Amino acid sequence: MSKARTVLVIGGGAAGNAVTVLLRRAGVAVDLIEAKDDWNATAGSGITLQGNALRVLRELGVWEQVEASGFGFGSCGITAPDGTVLHVQRDLRTGGDDLPATVGMQRPQLQRILIDAVRASGATVRLGVRATSLDQDGDGVTVRLSDGTAGRYDLVIAADGLGSTTRAAIGVTAKPEPTGMAIWRVAAPRPAGVTRTDLAYGGPAYIAGYCPTSDTTLYAYVVEANRDRASIPPESYADEMRRLASAYGGFWPEITEHITDPAKVNYTWFDRMLVEGSWHRGRVVLIGDAAHCCPPTLAQGAALSMEDAWVLAQLLTDADTWDDALFQEYYERRVRRVRPVVEASVQIGQWQLDGVRDADVPGLMGRTMTMLRDLP
Repeated sequence: MSKARTVLVIGGGAAGNAVTVLLRRAGVAVDLIEAKDDWNATAGSGITLQGNALRVLRELGVWEQVEASGFGFGSCGITAPDGTVLHVQRDLRTGGDDLPATVGMQRPQLQRILIDAVRASGATVRLGVRATSLDQDGDGVTVRLSDGTAGRYDLVIAADGLGSTTRAAIGVTAKPEPTGMAIWRVAAPRPAGVTRTDLAYGGPAYIAGYCPTSDTTLYAYVVEANRDRASIPPESYADEMRRLASAYGGFWPEITEHITDPAKVNYTWFDRMLVEGSWHRGRVVLIGDAAHCCPPTLAQGAALSMEDAWVLAQLLTDADTWDDALFQEYYERRVRRVRPVVEASVQIGQWQLDGVRDADVPGLMGRTMTMLRDLP
């Protein structure tokens, strides 16, 4: 870059935090705004980070903290609903041989690590603040914020998630679509024998699984057909998840006895979305869930979002001119990688919904994950 640049990042999740750290390292002046007062520091139960996500976290300089906070493993078990192990598949090291195949960790812990990295980067952070208007011209964007202030930026990066208001504000009409499934998630103590992800297909839920997130914790999940959230009182969340989970054997009885607090149980529909054509309008560019989302059947949501941040930051750092051609290059690089993951994630769920008994789930997973071994 031949001159100092200014960037506004809207949204402080995985994508927004990552791109902020990377741009600050390159000397770009970055303001980050986040609508939640607590920066989402306590939200969520657990997250499965595969090698391609770990590769970006290493680039951010936080791999050692992630490694110390999470639980690394290298295989995935397939079990019958009664807990009988039917098959153990070694996971691909999609981040390279010098990183684990997979690390499970508590999502709030990952967010706190990324928050600390953003703070240390020197970015200006404002919490509880939203963008209320974006006025573009050929050189930049004037942004008015909900706290009454305004700023002028060379670029606005919209990392404000699945329900991105920025996406709609710049005229991108794509919206997330439900796939027909929903997931119940909860954090719980880790039984000593749980040292990897195990998945049971069938039983009262489509999928029942768990992932160790530290030496003492895991997160567990069950997937069913989506229901109208309004028909499920929040105070019944623990009862609903426990009802589904109680039909599973193996380690599930020990896990299920801890599903007691409805406030700690999360219920979310599976959605899919892929913005086609380009991920920018002028000097506003979308990254992460604002541009694409996929069901968690391949555990790639956060990984793809952080890869977006890595690629966009590289392009912005190396370019003297930030123009349509650069942003189109970003889109074309990313969509080639994102589309097959979205499609595979949706297909795996659809096979479950359709009850296809001879579905090649392992084959599709393997082909998709093999692609992710390449650099984004």
